[in-house]
Amino acid sequence: MTRTQKLAAWGETQKILIQLLESESTSKWREEFENVAHLSEINNPWFTRNEQITSLKGIITLLEPEMLEKWSNAYPEKAGTPKDVGVIMAGNIPLAGFHDFLCVLLSGNNLIAKLSGSDKFLLPYIAKIYFSLLPEMQQSFKISDQLKNIDAVIATGSNNTSRYFEYYFGNKPHIFRKNRNSAAIITGDENEFDFILLGRDIFTYFGLGCRNVSKLYVPLGYSFNEFFNNMVSYSSIMQHTKYMNNFDYHQTLFLMNRKPFLTNNFLILKEDKELSTPVSVLNYEFYTDEADLSNKLKEIENEMQCVVSKKGYVKPGQAQFPSIFDYADGVDTMEFLSGLS
Repeated sequence: MTRTQKLAAWGETQKILIQLLESESTSKWREEFENVAHLSEINNPWFTRNEQITSLKGIITLLEPEMLEKWSNAYPEKAGTPKDVGVIMAGNIPLAGFHDFLCVLLSGNNLIAKLSGSDKFLLPYIAKIYFSLLPEMQQSFKISDQLKNIDAVIATGSNNTSRYFEYYFGNKPHIFRKNRNSAAIITGDENEFDFILLGRDIFTYFGLGCRNVSKLYVPLGYSFNEFFNNMVSYSSIMQHTKYMNNFDYHQTLFLMNRKPFLTNNFLILKEDKELSTPVSVLNYEFYTDEADLSNKLKEIENEMQCVVSKKGYVKPGQAQFPSIFDYADGVDTMEFLSGLS
């Protein structure tokens, strides 16, 4: 199976995904998606239909044919026997493992996927679309609860599970991913539109993704009035029971412990150096100048997935829509897969 054939099938897959998201679509794939989306939300209430659609829009962006071809052609096609690559997929956001799925298949290797119990319907659905267009590729993909007799492994999890990964798979070629979070830089020059876009980076997937902004860097003495005024656009998140349970819990905890915080009744802002935060909580830290900010970012660069800012970095509103060239934790997955021998 040539890479050209695989790319052509991914191009057709993108067209199907675009069509099924159109409101007037009546295709069989749309009907099946509605069923899959329903099952996914029942299985994991964080995966609302809207969040699943956001994830599909991100995949549509990844599958843009011209960029996909340019990206894949930067790597040599695999020569010799394909390797069996076990992929332990995360389940924090819908289709978190799609990029690995795409990389393994386009690299010319076989994928044995261990799906997260939190996200076990969506990837098989995308795979079904793709394999309907290229049935010969079906033999290169298998879902399994146990990864045995594999040649290499890609595993995404928490800092705790990374020890498990190292114990069981450390002797094989591997990519192990740990906890990551993202931050945003506020300069004081932001307008209403900038804040609304930043809200997308904070609240999409309820803040559960590694590319969600969990911390703000703000100028010394900064007032959050304008920030909170524009976050009102996301007040509908208050209708989500699990999110608000988290908000109520942490607000009560901070009150009981007499920890100072700011809130707009659905988001808590807390001054803290830590990058990682629980759902509904956003940390912030003051900086005095560019040099101070640069030093603060340097301190946590190994914990950071991306930085959102109007000036350079990832633009506000785009954190959840990485390009095909953006690799989790900055580790080139395709280079790793292409080098397996």
